[in-house]
Amino acid sequence: MPYKSEDIYKTIPELPAKITAKKKKPRLMAVIDEDSCTGCQVCVPFCPVDCIESVPKDKYDIAIPPVQVRYDECIGCQICARVCTKLTWDAIRMLPIAEFEVTYDIQITDGPVKKP
Repeated sequence: MPYKSEDIYKTIPELPAKITAKKKKPRLMAVIDEDSCTGCQVCVPFCPVDCIESVPKDKYDIAIPPVQVRYDECIGCQICARVCTKLTWDAIRMLPIAEFEVTYDIQITDGPVKKP
């Protein structure tokens, strides 16, 4: 199935309704390659802050959707990436926070994010 230009932006996770605070800005950020993710959810129980969830089913028209990381909650611990590499497909990359912010045009802060 060929990709449409709007499909490229589907890999950017949506900002959740509830935003939690971090004690400090992480050095790394977990990023899921949704094209490689099988949706097996092996990484989910290993996340110490429970910030990995399934992509909403309406985003893709497939039986088992991939997972995504709620980036505003990720602490950069790398556990999910290690589990994915050892047990499944190696679909999680750890990006340096500066590269993540530039690539996705998202600013990660130390404390709670205030909504406008």
